[in-house]
Amino acid sequence: MHSVARAPEAPFGRAKAQPLSRARSLMAAILVGASVATAALPVPAFAKGPASLADLADQVTDAVVNISASTTVEARGSRAGPQVPPGTPFEDLFEEFFNRRGGRGGGGGGGDGEAPRAQRKSNSLGSGFIIDAAGLVVTNNHVIGDANDIQVILHDGTKLKAEIVGKDSKIDLAVLRVKPPADHPLKAVPFGNSDKMRPGDWVIAIGNPFGLGGSVSAGIVSARGRNIESGPYDNYIQTDAAINKGNSGGPLFNMDGEVIGINTAILSPTGGSVGIGFAVPSDTAKPVIDQLRDFGEVRRGWLGVRIQNVDDATAEALNLKGGPRGALVAGVDEKGPAKTAGIEVGDVILKFNGAPVKASGDLPRIVASTPVGQKVDVVVMRKGEEVTKPVTLGRLEDSDKPQLANLRQPEPESATRQALGLNLSGMTDDLRKKYSIKDTVKGVVVTRVDPNSTAADKRIQPGEVIVEVGQEAVNTPADVTKRIDALKKDGRKSVLLLVASATGDVRFVALGLD
Repeated sequence: MHSVARAPEAPFGRAKAQPLSRARSLMAAILVGASVATAALPVPAFAKGPASLADLADQVTDAVVNISASTTVEARGSRAGPQVPPGTPFEDLFEEFFNRRGGRGGGGGGGDGEAPRAQRKSNSLGSGFIIDAAGLVVTNNHVIGDANDIQVILHDGTKLKAEIVGKDSKIDLAVLRVKPPADHPLKAVPFGNSDKMRPGDWVIAIGNPFGLGGSVSAGIVSARGRNIESGPYDNYIQTDAAINKGNSGGPLFNMDGEVIGINTAILSPTGGSVGIGFAVPSDTAKPVIDQLRDFGEVRRGWLGVRIQNVDDATAEALNLKGGPRGALVAGVDEKGPAKTAGIEVGDVILKFNGAPVKASGDLPRIVASTPVGQKVDVVVMRKGEEVTKPVTLGRLEDSDKPQLANLRQPEPESATRQALGLNLSGMTDDLRKKYSIKDTVKGVVVTRVDPNSTAADKRIQPGEVIVEVGQEAVNTPADVTKRIDALKKDGRKSVLLLVASATGDVRFVALGLD
């Protein structure tokens, strides 16, 4: 498949080909077909770019650096003695034996007759840029990885030993510190406003592709807000400026010489540039870099909710005016700030701290960039009305695993009914045992799904539990049918179900009432 490459470590000439996915192969075929079909049409005039970018390149090149990161590890199988395949039952036995005996032949190594182990050095090359003349350098986290020897190489070839100030794997950024040379000061470049960049704006990328330092390439902003599924806060700038392995961590400049992106990934079937590169926007990167510089770590805001997208059917079921938008709350952490503030499962978050939430993917980025402990207003849609909830943000911990809201309901009556292509039954001990349903999960059990129904298309399965219908709790199959009848009388075309898995994870599913 086309893969998003994040490999700065390939030395010259070692870009590895990556297989093309069927979907994107089809798209490529369609585009080729379009080229053939339109070959006879008049060729459109190409957009005219700047006459020269030489002055801009001269202005900023001294601030762009090469990054050389080395990791030294102990080579496996470097001792004398029998070699066994990794993972075999005898590997640990031989490892223990040779640790004690120092290997066959006595060796001339360290204490207790231990034979010296061979060391293996792994090198990677990437790019970076100086943001402070005092010696602060920004690059990608994946460029340095777990390196124990990092060198920053200036444009004139000067090599400076670097130490890690802080790094963040979620945004893929790292901040390094070097000691400026005594004979000349460092050149720093400023950040620009990435939110002002529009598709079609000219940009240049400078970096160290395949070890060829100081390479300048030019192109335009192809798109903004790209989600390449590399992390929870994806919001990339896409550009057609040539970005290759080794460009990772380098700057993407606007025409004023300001950094508006940090080149991070490419989409390529070959490992080389095909005109689809991705950069972390400066407006996303700056708060992270500031925290890495000040604290050595990132302190992200935490709301304590689990969310999902709002599609057309869900918007209609919720009577959400203006069409699909916002983030639907599918779970609330019992110990989180949202629970304390009164945010509930089924609320649709429309605004956070004044910023509109257009889609569910917007919310994690907005929350994470908000300072821990700040009090903010969260606007939610609840049963057709907008409600504002003041929330004091907590701190997101990497180890946090959100807990879902307690969904306890009174014990239901046992009965069986059919609705929406579902066979429904009241909760019983036998059903709990049959489907391994947790005691904390309460509601109406799905025992069969019509394979030709919309419910089947939405992947509702036997053993799942309907907790709410139209944002009202249900305890018996009769509650489900009664609620559906009421919604039909109100003229609703779809109904929103809150469906729990046997383990208690919940999601919203919208089904048509036709």
